[in-house]
Amino acid sequence: MALDEMLRKFEKLPGKISFLYENLETGERVGYREDQPLMAASVIKLFVMASVFDQFEKRKLKQDFSLPIYKKDCVPSCGALTYLHEGICVTALDLVTLMIIFSDNTATNVLIDLLGMEEINRYIESLGFKNTRLNRKMYDVEKSAQGIQNYITASETGRLLTMMHRGELVSEAASSQMISILKNQQLCSKIPFYLQALEEEPEIAHKTGEDRGITHDVGIVYGKVPFLVCFCGNETDTPAFERIMGELSLELYKKVNGTGQK
Repeated sequence: MALDEMLRKFEKLPGKISFLYENLETGERVGYREDQPLMAASVIKLFVMASVFDQFEKRKLKQDFSLPIYKKDCVPSCGALTYLHEGICVTALDLVTLMIIFSDNTATNVLIDLLGMEEINRYIESLGFKNTRLNRKMYDVEKSAQGIQNYITASETGRLLTMMHRGELVSEAASSQMISILKNQQLCSKIPFYLQALEEEPEIAHKTGEDRGITHDVGIVYGKVPFLVCFCGNETDTPAFERIMGELSLELYKKVNGTGQK
């Protein structure tokens, strides 16, 4: 798809739209307002995961460290922990997995408490990211009402995923484990929507984010030629943007791989 065709799709949408595409073999890259900071919704969980794996690598936190989850820890909306029995024990790695594949808000908040918000932001800054910031926990209604939000950019999120793909985030082993978790994503109505119908369905390592007027999906599509796509939107028509995510992901896949339908 030509650049001007992509831009026309995004320019028809209301609100703030960012997009990044990169062919991870050739380096071909197309961006659309990819450096503008946007409210992160659950995409910030990618950066929490990276920070947790950094703690694993430094042996400051063990993957099998186990702790109970109580109702006082639980917040509504995405995930499973809120609906399980009082005092269920989970490991630190379980929390990461739940945070990513089910976007579990309770798991995320427990991890933020374990590491500390300042430590997570120090790690984000150590990677050279200037516009990505964790400012509050998930479902903190009071801080959200005060305008305190978490922020990402498509470009910095894309760089994090590229580092992971290349084995450069934390370590080669940690990068591989994080990609494996992302490939088990259970929220698949955006980037994967049409790709799931392909004869050879590609693996997709990705993370979504949703809130009122906010919709994101960022990840790597592992066809014969892997490519990165980051779709980020604030104050937009979420159903319309999500249709574009699915359609454009399929078109880009065909462009770099060629494919057939089931």
